[in-house]
Amino acid sequence: MAILSRKPGTHHEDPLSFFARAATYIYSKWISGTYPFLSLGANLSVHYPCVISRQTANNIKIGNSVIIRKDSWLNIISEDTSNLTLNIEDNCSLGLRTTISAKNSIHLASGVIIAASVLIQDHNHAYEDVDTPIREQGVTAGGHIRIEEGCWIGQGAAIICGKGELVIGRNSVVGANSVVTKSYPPYSVIAGNPARLIKQYDPITRIWIKVSERSTEHCVGTKHKDDLAPVFSATHFS
Repeated sequence: MAILSRKPGTHHEDPLSFFARAATYIYSKWISGTYPFLSLGANLSVHYPCVISRQTANNIKIGNSVIIRKDSWLNIISEDTSNLTLNIEDNCSLGLRTTISAKNSIHLASGVIIAASVLIQDHNHAYEDVDTPIREQGVTAGGHIRIEEGCWIGQGAAIICGKGELVIGRNSVVGANSVVTKSYPPYSVIAGNPARLIKQYDPITRIWIKVSERSTEHCVGTKHKDDLAPVFSATHFS
C-alpha cells in the first residue's frame, strides 16, 4: 500500500475549515446587523455558537476589531436595560468558553487578551439563607471590574468582584487558573489561588522584580490610580 508523503515545510490548510470560517463570517454579520448593542465598532468577529441575549444587547458596548470565540457567554443581569454594563474596547480577544457575567460594570480596556475558559464576574451568588435553595436567592450587590489596556488573562482564571472596585492595572498578566478577588497595580504578574503578586516591572531599573509575600501585602488594595508607585517602594495600596 502506497504511503502518501509530503515534502518537509509544506503545509496545506484543511479545506473543510472554509465552512467554519464561513459560519463565523455569517454569524458575525448577523449579530452585528440585528442586535441592538449600545455601541458597536467595525470588524466584530463572533464564532458560532456563542450566548449573547438580544434583550440585553443594549447594555453592551463593543469596540473595533473585537474577537469573541466559540462557546463564550456574555451574561447581563442588570435591571436597567439602558445602562452600560459591559464595555469591551478595541482589539480585545475573548478565548474559547469565556464567561463574562455583569451586573454593575465590567470594562475591558483596549487590547485585552483572554485565554480559554476564563470567568469574569462582578457579583456573587447569594447563599446565606439556609432555608432557601441557592438558585432562588439571587445574586449579591457586587462591585465593578476594570481590566486595563494590554492585559493578558491566562487560561482558566477567575476574576470575581464581590464588592467595591477591582482593577487589574495595564499590561499585567494573570496566570492560568488564578483566582483574583482584589486589585493589582500596572505591570504585574499575578498567579495562584488565591492570586498574589509574583513580579512587577520597575520603570526605573527597567527590569521585572520578584515580589515577596510580605511586600505583596503592602501593594494590593481595592483602589488604583495610574500614577501609583511600584510595589518595591514604600507606597501602600489602600
